[in-house]
Amino acid sequence: VQLQASGGGLVQAGGSLRLSCAASGSIFSINAMGWYRQAPGKQRELVAAITSGGSANYADSVKGRFTISRDNAKNTVYLHMNRLKPEDTAVYYCWVLGDYGMDYWGKGTQVTVSS
Repeated sequence: VQLQASGGGLVQAGGSLRLSCAASGSIFSINAMGWYRQAPGKQRELVAAITSGGSANYADSVKGRFTISRDNAKNTVYLHMNRLKPEDTAVYYCWVLGDYGMDYWGKGTQVTVSS
């Protein structure tokens, strides 16, 4: 299973970015999909996740600013990030919960928010 993420970059505080991640390969079913992030010197943390049925949950720090969505037909998950803050700067990792409870991870995409 391969996860191809795109959409990271450099943006000023208050700006917006959209991340996308497409899953491909030998996967029978995708359950949850989501995004984690890891800032320098910090542990990886959940940003947002969404189930196959569309139920989403968010880290408190991004509620009201980020929106997660998915296209089940394309096995793709999106993260719409608005009103970005410098503290959102991190490497963002796409995550998929697949068959038999297997976790799959993308390589990570850098998001940098300048003040």
